[in-house]
Amino acid sequence: MIVADGGDFVGTASYIVKPRKPLSWLDPGVFGTLGCGAGFALGASLCRPDHDIWTLFGDGSVGYALTEFDTFVRHKIPIIAVVGNDAGWTQIAREQVKMLDDDVGTVLARSDYHEVAVALGGHGALLQHADQTAACLEEARRTAGNGSPVLVNAWLDKTDFREGSLSM
Repeated sequence: MIVADGGDFVGTASYIVKPRKPLSWLDPGVFGTLGCGAGFALGASLCRPDHDIWTLFGDGSVGYALTEFDTFVRHKIPIIAVVGNDAGWTQIAREQVKMLDDDVGTVLARSDYHEVAVALGGHGALLQHADQTAACLEEARRTAGNGSPVLVNAWLDKTDFREGSLSM
């Protein structure tokens, strides 16, 4: 099961991540309510305890939900969270810079989200190189399989992949 919570990262993921069966992709819908992913993941995990629950967060949206790792740890909810960290509100910045020639309010730090997950009792991993992706995600899956929530902080470069797209 895949839960999606974010702007540009999730919009991009919707082009390349394919759910394996119907009713296994859950996102906030066309209005893009950021921050709902942790609650969706919790509900999905409780409703489908025999499924792997993967949660895709943008680095903007994870800021609304990161402390829910405390809930996941206390209740042994073994979600696998992948944060697409490009250090920005990229979906907003893309048009804002074109219209206003200014990125004010859209630049984020490359925060150590994985360390926050660890501080709350979960597991965390920093993914900085594409050639490590398969091994990192497999390790996250094994760790979650042992009953622990995992957060993978995946550093991304900026791209033009979704240039001109409407996020609806």
